[in-house]
Amino acid sequence: MGNIKFNVVEKYLTNDKDEVSSILQEKLKAFNKKIVVLDDDPTGVQTVSGINVYTDWSKESIKNGFDESHAMFFILTNSRSFSKEHTIKVHKEITERIVQVSKEVGKDFIIISRSDSTLRGYYPTETETIANTIENLENKKVDGEILIPFFIEGGRYTIDDIHYVKENDFLVEAADTEFAKDKTFGYSNSNLCKYIEEKTNGDSKAEDVLSIGLDEIIKKDYQGISKKLQSINEFSKCIVNATSYRDLMVFSIALIDAMSNGKNFVFRTGAGFTKVIGAISDKPLLEKSELIENGNTNGGIIIVGSHMKKTTAQFESLKNIDGAEFIEFNSHLVLQEGEIEKEALWVSEKTNEAIKNKKFVVVFTKRERVDANTGNKEDDLRMSTKISESLVSVISNLKDKPSFIIAKGGITSSDVGVVGLGVKKALVLGQVAAGVPVWLTGIESKFPNMPYIIFPGNVGTEDTLKNIVEMLIK
Repeated sequence: MGNIKFNVVEKYLTNDKDEVSSILQEKLKAFNKKIVVLDDDPTGVQTVSGINVYTDWSKESIKNGFDESHAMFFILTNSRSFSKEHTIKVHKEITERIVQVSKEVGKDFIIISRSDSTLRGYYPTETETIANTIENLENKKVDGEILIPFFIEGGRYTIDDIHYVKENDFLVEAADTEFAKDKTFGYSNSNLCKYIEEKTNGDSKAEDVLSIGLDEIIKKDYQGISKKLQSINEFSKCIVNATSYRDLMVFSIALIDAMSNGKNFVFRTGAGFTKVIGAISDKPLLEKSELIENGNTNGGIIIVGSHMKKTTAQFESLKNIDGAEFIEFNSHLVLQEGEIEKEALWVSEKTNEAIKNKKFVVVFTKRERVDANTGNKEDDLRMSTKISESLVSVISNLKDKPSFIIAKGGITSSDVGVVGLGVKKALVLGQVAAGVPVWLTGIESKFPNMPYIIFPGNVGTEDTLKNIVEMLIK
């Protein structure tokens, strides 16, 4: 199909969102299932607010999630930084505990595997592990898997089964973007049916994938969509086309009807679906008064780890702000035994001095990516993880509470939150820009009750990061 003009989306828009939303809210009142979202990096909360994120998957944390009044909670796995074997182990362990807690408290559940809206991550490994574990422990079949990568805040749309990424005034096929060239999670198909066949190594054929099309969604064919969903069995695959939240609402109404008739599914989705099925209301973007503690005159810190072109462009734009101190973290030293640890100590000293002197600091890895060059994707992943861990020690070594913390990139932001700040449970305050979430750190963390800005590597315009920082320091 090729790239298309973004304004093509307009032909799919309708003016009945309020009506559809009212129907969905009524359906959700009777849904009565705990929604557990397993997030493969911390950016998945980029559409929600008022929701808790747990950074471990102990039985105690899962039980606390089930005990919450809200229907949904997140567990941060950060599995995109794992080996495949470790991802299987972790997802089996988490699912076993979810099933156990569900039985103890007498409440049913659904599991959403929230992952990258540009189709990177351990797919289908994670959803297959979840489904197999449920079936082994419970006397019920998982009928199918539903794939919904739609994420409007990041410009991700699915039209005629093809997944697109908005770039300026165009919708670019996902397989033609830098995301598809990911060294660990790359792919070659934008058509989601073919993507599934590619990722399952042909176990699921493209022609066997069920597609929920925009024509039936626009017509609000709830009964027809529900009937389609009820025909799914043997863990077959279903994809959902969407150009708006209204489209996901229509689908969710039909989905709840199908599940009410006994169908069981696991989900692989972007952040859009979690907002809809979790009944999360819109919230204005967060302002400076909600992000900076009164009386804290220390400098802030921005950690830039992602190597995406978008991140580098945003980093370059950040240089236009006066008063920043830029400190390069020589990530290439990972190739020399013991040297990256020395680099981390040097950068920590410089950072502490700047923050104490009321400067805001930008700590950034070298913009040229370094790879293991062994031909093994997991060697590259391990190297990236070691770099991130060393970079994050800069946060662990902070002596004074900064006025703000921003982390750029998925693995980086997870390590900053979990390792650097020691967060076990965080409340999602909302977003500071479209698709850029903010955690409120827990009382157990290095800096309790501090807003922490998680900036994904693949969202925003060239000036989004600069605009956020300018808002915080003005």
